[in-house]
Amino acid sequence: MAQAADAARTVIMTVDDDPGVSRAVARDLRRRYGEAYRIVRAESGPSALEALGELTLRGDLVAVILADYRMPQMNGIDFLEQALDLCPDARRVLLTAYADTNAAIDAINVVDLDHYLLKPWDPPEEKLYPVVDDLLQAWRTRDRRPVPSTKVVGHRWSARSSEVREFLARNQVPYRWYSVDEPEGQRLLAAAGRDGQRLPLVITPDCTVLVEPDAPQLAAHVGLATTPTADFYDLVVIGGGPAGLGAAVYGASEGLRTVLVERSATGGQAGQSSRIENYLGFPDGVSGAQLTERARRQAARFGAEILTAREVTALEVNGAARVVRFADGSAIGAHSVILATGVQYRQLAAPGTDDLTGCGVFYGSALTEAAACQGHDVYIVGGANSAGQAAMYLSRHAKSVTLLVRGPDLSASMSYYLIQQIEEAPNISVRRHTVVEEAHGSDHLEQLTLRHRLTGERERVDAEWMFVFIGAAPLTDWLDDTVLRDERGFILAGPDLTADGRPPPGWELDRPPYHLETSVPGVFVAGDARAESAKRVASAVGEGAMAVMLVHRYLEQS
Repeated sequence: MAQAADAARTVIMTVDDDPGVSRAVARDLRRRYGEAYRIVRAESGPSALEALGELTLRGDLVAVILADYRMPQMNGIDFLEQALDLCPDARRVLLTAYADTNAAIDAINVVDLDHYLLKPWDPPEEKLYPVVDDLLQAWRTRDRRPVPSTKVVGHRWSARSSEVREFLARNQVPYRWYSVDEPEGQRLLAAAGRDGQRLPLVITPDCTVLVEPDAPQLAAHVGLATTPTADFYDLVVIGGGPAGLGAAVYGASEGLRTVLVERSATGGQAGQSSRIENYLGFPDGVSGAQLTERARRQAARFGAEILTAREVTALEVNGAARVVRFADGSAIGAHSVILATGVQYRQLAAPGTDDLTGCGVFYGSALTEAAACQGHDVYIVGGANSAGQAAMYLSRHAKSVTLLVRGPDLSASMSYYLIQQIEEAPNISVRRHTVVEEAHGSDHLEQLTLRHRLTGERERVDAEWMFVFIGAAPLTDWLDDTVLRDERGFILAGPDLTADGRPPPGWELDRPPYHLETSVPGVFVAGDARAESAKRVASAVGEGAMAVMLVHRYLEQS
């Protein structure tokens, strides 16, 4: 009897241009193997190649291909030669007449033929099944790892390829990366009918082929929610970092109809941290991705909607309603809004860095690139906790990690525990008073020019990897003049709005703004986007929870 297949969708394919023969072969195969394998038949080489392309895109495994030699459009050898590119692990069998045995023998050298069968194959119990049994057994013993449902084909030094990988990884979407320079990447391009001129190529679980997809298009095809289910909510949370996730958890758990809107991936900067070791309740530390995923699941369990890859472009006041507008022109309304937009790393002003961003120059941890740093020299620009956490993580893979710090030491902005770890790491060094003056490279980073800020001395060093953590800029430009901000763009709230004892301009309520309330009643701010915030994960989560408490107070008095 046939043994169970390695995967439920493993295929045995038969190809013959004679419909009667094709049906007979498929019938005999189904009788013996139909319970464990999917039997697919085709009546021409081109149609069979099309079917194999679809199977490849879906990630289905093809165990055995049986092809007739004499087919008018494409003979069996030509077909198997092209099938070899799509399904290199499949066992190959040629069906021949007695007069074609020489061609079958020649095919052993052309397509690495595993077996040839003479027609007729009756009785199959003697002539067909023993051969196929042996081929299936040989196929099963091969070390094959299942391919995740989402596949990305791209170039190592492509900024857009890096962005797609980072988007999928941060949104916890399983995927597998294929370099266009490797045979597997070329095989997937051939299966998708693409020439590789436009990359990345993304093949989604439903076999949709996306070429250079943007974040909303990608999110919509990999199972991430992008469309709100209602037009009006009790609470809209803008931003999915620790503050936003904290607000979503507490808002939904306390009965508010809550939607969280995130333009890229939940977690914010904290979600990119390789290890957070000073967060309460995790004595052994926790990665930003783990913390983010737990918080996201928790918010969803309480009923919060989470929209991904939706960019908010405006906040409007319409009577008692607060209207949030999206980049595509659509909008949702709410009784209250929490701004938890967080911050982004400032761009390095050195010449060459803009052109090489995503091609060796990265802002934030870019953890998907860590494995590629194996055995290389890595440079990290910045001296705060995020830079220290990245240095510790990348030191596991890299030959060396060099921290470039503008100031005299790390103590001004880095936690003591991280400083100790860095001092103890044998392959991490710190260059103080040092800045990047220029980045060099054609299609990827190759060298850096470093300058000592005190002596002016310059040095050119070889470098393929640079990760930048140089301060934070708030993501608040889209607010225009809707709420008051300080000169750096951080949102003013609570006591900061009434420092002179008077309410902010346009404030019409009898009471002063609540602690986290902005200059617009019912609109609150939490986390790093707030002026003078602590810039720590724990404080951001706490502010998210506190903001929900103040939302309740606002709704009760409205």
